[in-house]
Amino acid sequence: MSLVLDPAAQDLLFREARTANTFTDEPVTEEQVQAIYDLVKYGPTAFNQTPLRITLVRSAEARERLVQHMAEGNQAKTAAAPLVAILSADNEFHEELPALFPAFPQAKDLFFSERPARENAAGLNAALQAAYFIVGIRAAGLAAGPMTGFDFEGVRKEFLDDDHTPLMVVNIGKPGPDAWYPRSPRLDFDQVVTTV
Repeated sequence: MSLVLDPAAQDLLFREARTANTFTDEPVTEEQVQAIYDLVKYGPTAFNQTPLRITLVRSAEARERLVQHMAEGNQAKTAAAPLVAILSADNEFHEELPALFPAFPQAKDLFFSERPARENAAGLNAALQAAYFIVGIRAAGLAAGPMTGFDFEGVRKEFLDDDHTPLMVVNIGKPGPDAWYPRSPRLDFDQVVTTV
């Protein structure tokens, strides 16, 4: 059985895509980011809670502040990428639930009145959205360099607030010279899938 998605699109989004480590200096426009979001916002989350928040780091001053919190191996590529996004989980996402999930507006108070429940839900569902965001970057013909090698608390204090938990930093742009490491191995189907 073949997939419905065109093989060229399969390659663009998955088989040929890699985590980019270098980028050209071609800018990433606000219109490109808007188009990416307008596509990936339709990815599913529980109760349509959509807790992902995206902080675009564009100014030189903000970039310098961010680079200080990156792991040493991630500093140079973060400093040089055309655009950097900080992806975080909004732990107060439940305030939007009555509008986002009108089929069951009571979900806000029934399931998410306690902060620990919100943090767990926000972390899982924002991580799903982060994955959609990476695939959306690829769909725009750009490359993504997602990283978790940074000082999470430092980034939270520098760019966010107590209601937001940083998940990852993503460098975005057109891939530059020697952007890719060789493709790493993947697990085979029978190593991952069990039928019961």
